Amino acid sequence: MYASSSERAFQVAAGRERGAGVDAGKTHHHCVAIDESGRRLLSRRVADDEPELLELLASVMALSDEVTWGIDLADGGAALAIAILLNHNQAVHYISGRAIHRAAESYRGEGKTDAKDAAVIADQVRIRRDLHPLHAGDETVIDLKILTGRRMDLVAGRTRTVNRLRAQLTGIFPGLERALDLTNTGPLTLLTGYQTPAAIRRIGVKRLATWLRNRKVRSADQLAETALQAADRQHTSLPGEKLTAQMVHRLADEVMALNQQVAELDKRIEARFRDHHTFDVITSMPGLGVILGAEFLAATGGDMTVFGTPDRLAGFGGVAPVPRDSGKISGNLRHPQRYNRRLQRVFYTSALFSIRHCEESRRFYDRKRAEGKRHTQAVLALARRRVNVLWALLRDGRCYALAPPTTLAA
Repeated sequence: MYASSSERAFQVAAGRERGAGVDAGKTHHHCVAIDESGRRLLSRRVADDEPELLELLASVMALSDEVTWGIDLADGGAALAIAILLNHNQAVHYISGRAIHRAAESYRGEGKTDAKDAAVIADQVRIRRDLHPLHAGDETVIDLKILTGRRMDLVAGRTRTVNRLRAQLTGIFPGLERALDLTNTGPLTLLTGYQTPAAIRRIGVKRLATWLRNRKVRSADQLAETALQAADRQHTSLPGEKLTAQMVHRLADEVMALNQQVAELDKRIEARFRDHHTFDVITSMPGLGVILGAEFLAATGGDMTVFGTPDRLAGFGGVAPVPRDSGKISGNLRHPQRYNRRLQRVFYTSALFSIRHCEESRRFYDRKRAEGKRHTQAVLALARRRVNVLWALLRDGRCYALAPPTTLAA
């Protein structure tokens, strides 16, 4: 029998409705369903396979027509389970593993099992009203999440490879390592051919410059002169030089290959980002280019109504301080501990870029510095202010302009 809308509203307001918690895993999930009093109605371990998940859904729905689901993963291994629930018009909420761990401390027993975690999730989703609801994602945003995630992996791999390259080159030719910027293509191209002081002295500056120009290196003469100056200052051959030179060659090739992969991925990200209706609005914001704008969509899902207010968005992005008051102590603010690191990086980095290219941002930053704020504090304050601006732009569907639009009198 279906509950009337008034009965349902009363149950929700009173925090008395049936809940089902899913402790998600890579190969198996554990589901616990409870009634209004918290009594277990079902406890079952199921494989991450569509037939078993559909059977679980049918079993839970047979217990009650109104069930609120909770799950501790929002993607990855829980993607199939979430998709099945959403396709069957089920209300699904996400609760983080950290929140589950803390909540579990208030329940009886010290043991930890998948069944207990699923029961905690079910009980929490039954009584709480502040959990994040999950919705079917926009295809463009999902694609951007995949592409930007892959880009982050490539950039992290490139950074590790560059660090290894620097360490190897320092072991045989420290002067050249200091003189070259190994994030640029020219120095990397140089290291694919010449890695030791003796080899650079043998070829000479003119032939080295010609060799670099043939490989379309910019400022080939200057780079060749820099390399030869470093070689002239070292005439000692270090142990393991021959093998290390081979390693330097291979690492330089790897960095160049990673640079090419990142460049190709950036083109795909831009092409996909342009398909989203907020592309012009987001990229009009100073400091938010194509890559950071795409990462903003990937981190937030693109739906600002989920957050409700710019304050909640700022809190989710870690750029809003949180109070830490107790007793007579008030006005004590501290840096938040629970926030989306990826979104904070977008807000912080875009604020840094805006200081360089936007006079309004520069004036705001200088004012905060004059008030005694440290550099990081001033940038975070700017980032927090920019969240309000970005929120208003997305809400109104208009691009950024220094002067706000004027409203014509009727």
